[in-house]
Amino acid sequence: MKKFIFLFLFFGSLSVTAQIDRVEPPFWWSDMNYSEVQLMFYGKNIAEYEVSVPKEMIISNIRKTENPNYLFVTVQTEGLPAGSYDLRFSKKGKKSFTHSYELKQREAGSELREGFDSSDVIYLIMPDRFANGDPSNDSHPELQEKANRKEPGGRHGGDIEGIIQNLDYLEDLGVTAIWSTPLLEDDDPSYSYHTYAQSDVYRIDPRYGTNEDYRRLASEMHRRDMKLIMDYVTNHWGGEHWMMDDLPTYDWIHQFPGYKNSNYRMTTQFDPHRSGIDTKLNEDGWFVSTMPDLNQSNPLVLNYLTQNAIWWIEFANLDGFRVDTYSYNDKEGIAKWTKAIMEEYPNFNIVGEVWMHDQAQISYWQKDSPVGAIQSYNTGLPSVMDFTLHDAIMAMFNEDEMHWDRGMVRAYDNFANDFLYADTDNLLVFAGNHDTNRINEEFDGDLKKYKMAMALILTTRGTPQLYYGDEIGMRGDKPAKGDGDIRRDFPGGWEADEQSAFTEAGRTQQQKEYHQFTKKLLNFRKDKEVLHTGKLLQYIPENNVYVYFRYNTEDRVMVVINNSSENQILDLSRFAEGLAGATSGRNVINDSQMQLQDKLEIEEKSSLVIDLN
Repeated sequence: MKKFIFLFLFFGSLSVTAQIDRVEPPFWWSDMNYSEVQLMFYGKNIAEYEVSVPKEMIISNIRKTENPNYLFVTVQTEGLPAGSYDLRFSKKGKKSFTHSYELKQREAGSELREGFDSSDVIYLIMPDRFANGDPSNDSHPELQEKANRKEPGGRHGGDIEGIIQNLDYLEDLGVTAIWSTPLLEDDDPSYSYHTYAQSDVYRIDPRYGTNEDYRRLASEMHRRDMKLIMDYVTNHWGGEHWMMDDLPTYDWIHQFPGYKNSNYRMTTQFDPHRSGIDTKLNEDGWFVSTMPDLNQSNPLVLNYLTQNAIWWIEFANLDGFRVDTYSYNDKEGIAKWTKAIMEEYPNFNIVGEVWMHDQAQISYWQKDSPVGAIQSYNTGLPSVMDFTLHDAIMAMFNEDEMHWDRGMVRAYDNFANDFLYADTDNLLVFAGNHDTNRINEEFDGDLKKYKMAMALILTTRGTPQLYYGDEIGMRGDKPAKGDGDIRRDFPGGWEADEQSAFTEAGRTQQQKEYHQFTKKLLNFRKDKEVLHTGKLLQYIPENNVYVYFRYNTEDRVMVVINNSSENQILDLSRFAEGLAGATSGRNVINDSQMQLQDKLEIEEKSSLVIDLN
């Protein structure tokens, strides 16, 4: 990691020809609601220059900092047509040079783009581990870490082209949206494959492809009616970010001075009895020592992050954000960031990672939360991740017997707390992701347990998310072998792979059984509106059997999950309210007709998804 240098030298009256090394954002668009754009110019002693613009453009603010290598110029773009505008830089009244800044033509209807929602199924990909579509970019001369597929924590070569080449596989599976872990440049000398320690937030990492490749991915997905979700990081950058050796301001990042680790206690954000030092260490402490913590309470930083996020939505034609470590940010700053994006794109969607283990604490971060309202706090964040459901899934399917707080009652209790949320349809539900242990490891490769978990995830309220490879039974043991083990390469993504799970012929028999079940449910769900927005009616589990219904005025689906180690016979009279007069239905998995008049028998460790007649 580079050493941080926070001393800014004064160059006096030394005559230096200004060199603009960077302008960010590199261009903007006409007809944006976010029309007051803060241009950041970076170059040696750039702050010594005065700036003027054409008469049709207005400068509303010029900000110089203690570092003379930065100049922040805010221009008004409202009403300006697309085109190039010359900004003139002068010193002592004499023109020195001109920079041409472009406003591009915005695509028609851009601000009304529809984000992901509960009608979607999101597939989470770690691009370095999914598929290597272009081996020529596995390493890059400008970036430190080179490809080494033998190293579990190294770069393996997966890229954007690999995702594009396998979109047909995902479409056939029934996926409608992709959340890829970050793709922006990460120049850490090791473990850079996860890309959460970014070194340039306006550039796709060349080992994944180019900015244009990313835009092409969105285009190819939209052609298939699929949506692209960017993993956005507001809380921190990497220690190799280009600014870190020459910060715009000392407080661009949180310093104590220098590094201090976070205490990870997100509860300090709302604890009415919190101490100041504990709160500071949560919000301002660094996530890890190689990820400097960004200071969103600095208006320059917040504006930089806001414009960068909007720039990527507009440039790449994105359909959503997943925001990493959302609840570690400055709480007022992240709310302003979120609301600015949603004001520009009112139908967009953003899901925040709030890794907490209590529904009230998670709810606090969702837009219009009744919990947040207690402290007059509203993030404007449409969606949060249902980590309490994930906690239940990781435990209950390994509990054959039900007790007061064990077994399938964990699921019931989770949904019983839904009154705490403002919008349960906009909760992200998942069994596993890139940070949790592989569910098939937790289930020890038990296909029956996987099927029960997927039946729940794909039929309950909220927007379901799958983790790449779960659909073919991939395993990985994080506690024993580290993150690299839960982020293994998808079989068939590399030319040298002996078999390919991307094709039916290439899958093992076990992989086929996982895949077929997943595909069947995903494609049933795709056009089943009642599973997208229908109400949820649940029954207290008995004998470790959980029964619930999704319903609206026109349609009903019954779900039965028998987590006990014995076959169970249900008295259907108990479920009259949910059945609403239905006496038969279709077993979605095997397409058989079922009679639902008196009794219903269900095998041990199995699930039924019944489309009621």
